[in-house]
Amino acid sequence: MTSSYLILATLAMAGVTFITRAIPALTPKKLLDKPWLHRLNESLPLSVLVLLILTSLSYSGLSADTGLNSTELHLLLAQIGALLLVLLIYHVSRQLLVSMIAGIAAINGLLWLLNTFLG
Repeated sequence: MTSSYLILATLAMAGVTFITRAIPALTPKKLLDKPWLHRLNESLPLSVLVLLILTSLSYSGLSADTGLNSTELHLLLAQIGALLLVLLIYHVSRQLLVSMIAGIAAINGLLWLLNTFLG
């Protein structure tokens, strides 16, 4: 990779970031005042959060043929528990940052509990 390639790639990323941030500000208000856009704006953060968490679930070693590895089972149970807690907290508070922090704390706490008591 040459330095000119890195500079062009950085400029391209900056341009795409700027365009995606500028489009809502430059779009006329009457186009943005649609009911379906308001519903999308309300449901999109939770949808993105669920998709990110579901794609990160670790269940590759869990199958009936090979048997259940307790470490992987504990990880999967902790992830599912943390996901449910995140969904509940976000549904109640509508605060994405609070629900993310609670999810991180929950997954670590659940992993500790499962490994300590179920060993």
